[in-house]
Amino acid sequence: MKLAKSLVAAAATLAVSGTALADLTIGVSLPLTGPASGLGIPMNNQIKLWPTTIGGEKVRVIVLDDATDPTNGVKNARRFVTEDKVDVIVGSAATPVGIAMADVALESKTVQLAATPIGLPPGKDAWSFRLPQSNDVMAFAMVNHMKKMGVKTVGFLGYTDAYGEQWLKAFTSEGEKAGIKIVATERFARADTSVTAQALKLVAANPDAMLVVASGSGAAMPQLGIIDRGFKGKIYQTHAAATKDLPRVGGKAVEGTYIVSGPVIAPEQLPESHPSKKLAMDYMVKYGNAYGKDTHNQFGGHAYDVPVVLEKAVPIALKKAKPGTPEFRAALKDALETMGRTVVAHGTLNWTKDDHWGYTMDTGVVVKVVNGDFQIEQ
Repeated sequence: MKLAKSLVAAAATLAVSGTALADLTIGVSLPLTGPASGLGIPMNNQIKLWPTTIGGEKVRVIVLDDATDPTNGVKNARRFVTEDKVDVIVGSAATPVGIAMADVALESKTVQLAATPIGLPPGKDAWSFRLPQSNDVMAFAMVNHMKKMGVKTVGFLGYTDAYGEQWLKAFTSEGEKAGIKIVATERFARADTSVTAQALKLVAANPDAMLVVASGSGAAMPQLGIIDRGFKGKIYQTHAAATKDLPRVGGKAVEGTYIVSGPVIAPEQLPESHPSKKLAMDYMVKYGNAYGKDTHNQFGGHAYDVPVVLEKAVPIALKKAKPGTPEFRAALKDALETMGRTVVAHGTLNWTKDDHWGYTMDTGVVVKVVNGDFQIEQ
């Protein structure tokens, strides 16, 4: 009898210790190929620098390529929740893919940390939290800069997909408040190699400034198209273009371009009092040491912020359950919604049950391309 009791006790101890040692599993879907690969690759680079433990739990990371395709993103997300039993889904860095993946997160009740400003109907984002600043936050910073520069009219050239349309809506709303009007609107697909027809119409409208809504290295092509058609005014780009790919590909033609971004893009220029400076500098230095000086960008910064957020939320969730269980996933969602103000490399997040965006309106900064580098506008 004593032997039987001992065996039962030993089995129970092994079961408990086995649960305690359960990996924290993170499934990551990124555009490592396709039109948005310029966003996914730097994120994947930063993921390789992630810590091996978070909240005292060993981390297991599974990275899959969604090739900038929503169908692939959904397929990856379904694999994560059905086969890999992940605790967290990260991705995608392409807006249409991130939106499609949100349906799987909601259905499976698994936290999604989206690496793109996905716009979702109320309730559809119950399990989706955004790492980037919202387009509204970034449009606010951009419009304020335009006001200072005396801009009154704008030509819009953006993607035909969700990212382009969401930016058009956000900018139109903020612009109207400031008396800034869009006088011409043109669109193009991510895979397009020319915008000649669109550029001709936009230049003919003679706006004070152009707003280009594109991403990564693909943001250079539409801007060059506008310049080739003779536009001499100011050109603005969104936070999806906040990478050195823009000046690398565009060269001297993109000098003077204004780009709205998170503070992570030029952390050494931030005042010492900026709450994100320490983390943003840490990201910039570590990424630069691994991949080359000045190679850090907006999207690598989002990947840096993932473990920062989880280091705060996971210990809270662990008080209720262990990784690998529905109870832990629910506890993690609750932790993200209640952990309060959290400083990350991109600003200060304050997710709540009713707000899965988190950033305040003063988060965005505007940088100018000067000699192939980014200079924060004061």
